[in-house]
Amino acid sequence: MNNLDLSYAKIAVIGSGTMGIGIAQLAMVNGHSTVVYDLDREKTKQAVEGLRQTFAKLVEKGKITDEQAQQAVSRLTIADQIEALTNVDLVIEAVVEKLEVKQALFQQLAAICSEHTIFASNTSSISVTAIAAGIPHPERMVGLHFFNPAPVMKLVEIVQGLKTPIDLCQSLKSLMLAWHKIPVLTKSTPGFIVNRIARPFYAEAFRALQEQVTTYDQLDYALKQCGGFAMGPCELTDLIGQDVNFSVTQSVYEAFFYEPRYRPSLIQKELVDAGTWGRKSKQGFYRYDEKNQYLTFQPQAIVTQSFQVDVQVKGRWSQLPGLLKRLALHNGTQNQENIIQIDDIDLRLSQGESANLQYLSRKTVLMDWHHNFTQAQAVVLSHNLLCQADDLAKIEAFFSQYQINVVWISDHPALLTLRTIVLLINEACEASLHGIATMEDIDNAMRYGVNYPKGPYQWMMQLGAQYVLQTLDNVYAIYGEEKYRASLYLKQYVAKQQSVTAGSSKNLTECA
Repeated sequence: MNNLDLSYAKIAVIGSGTMGIGIAQLAMVNGHSTVVYDLDREKTKQAVEGLRQTFAKLVEKGKITDEQAQQAVSRLTIADQIEALTNVDLVIEAVVEKLEVKQALFQQLAAICSEHTIFASNTSSISVTAIAAGIPHPERMVGLHFFNPAPVMKLVEIVQGLKTPIDLCQSLKSLMLAWHKIPVLTKSTPGFIVNRIARPFYAEAFRALQEQVTTYDQLDYALKQCGGFAMGPCELTDLIGQDVNFSVTQSVYEAFFYEPRYRPSLIQKELVDAGTWGRKSKQGFYRYDEKNQYLTFQPQAIVTQSFQVDVQVKGRWSQLPGLLKRLALHNGTQNQENIIQIDDIDLRLSQGESANLQYLSRKTVLMDWHHNFTQAQAVVLSHNLLCQADDLAKIEAFFSQYQINVVWISDHPALLTLRTIVLLINEACEASLHGIATMEDIDNAMRYGVNYPKGPYQWMMQLGAQYVLQTLDNVYAIYGEEKYRASLYLKQYVAKQQSVTAGSSKNLTECA
């Protein structure tokens, strides 16, 4: 299939739910003759009326002109029978997420449409290869996964099934760029990019709760404050719906033949079983009022304390470039461990260790990573059993001088933010190992699909691949669980970096 120019394609959208009507709106606004079909005619009628109101609001806000709104609406046709889709160029289905329903729909379409009609599924997790099975000319089947709400969210995953030619994917990429979207190309694999790589964001949060490391609201605060995430995992799953998020996790877990990395959480299952699904049930992790407002964690007001301690710095602290500047401290030497010694207490940036299992002879406090220490409002810390109340007070007083709050949690390897991020990186590396998508597309998918502050590979470059690998190795050594095993792709990446560095050093020596 050669590259197609879809600039003037006639588009059919099947399904008049929120997603379907949102896709139709995009097609109409971007100049396409658009047909909407749904078995439920009353639902379609209501959806179209809602679409007209949406255009009226856009005009009122000055986003589009009245003329543009009228032109867009004039491009819309409502189909009462599926046979009305015979002459369209591109069909996008947005029906229920069931394989048998989608297969039956496309088999019905194949009987009435030209063999050149492109079939696209808005599926978020079902195999495009499986949907195409049994359909004449399966090479025309492709995934076109929009994110909700489709008119607002930038990302579109273009999913290549086993028989989908890359030319078709590139044609749809050009179309999505014309629609001002950010398209990413992915192989048809469970969860595609976003719903696969995002699993650790939820799984590690629920694990911390199950291990009684912290509370749900404190956890959310830590991920937002230290990680820079817009929402914490408990808030986000309450918004998505605990039942929906749990179902996606189960689907990915089963599709990967029960790969331990995707195992669902008993913490979340309890919420689902209890019917506490989040905002829509007015209770999930949080309780919601009539306006969907809820109480979040707020650290105590900082009381600056004056005290005298001996502070010594070891190491460069390169993973937290703003820390030493914020604390008005000077670098130690390059080859030393990263330690800020406060009297007889060692403050260390976590690299996946356990404070209690690995630091048996010195008072040790482990600190979580922070995405922007120059503006940090709080740090998340844990400590070993040797630290007493006076030691903890001393650490709190030290940070209070710089208007930084201390949030204490139980000993937890790699703490909260660092652990989440290195596992997101590791999942991205697994996707790269299997050729699912490029590094750039993976980063774009996570930034624009779930609004992460950075993509996994951007985090890896910031932290350093060797640091990420060492952190994963340390966590793996403690738990001994397959889910924490470092990806071969990450190991190979680090080895390549070390080889290049060694080669450069050798060349410099020879030149000298």
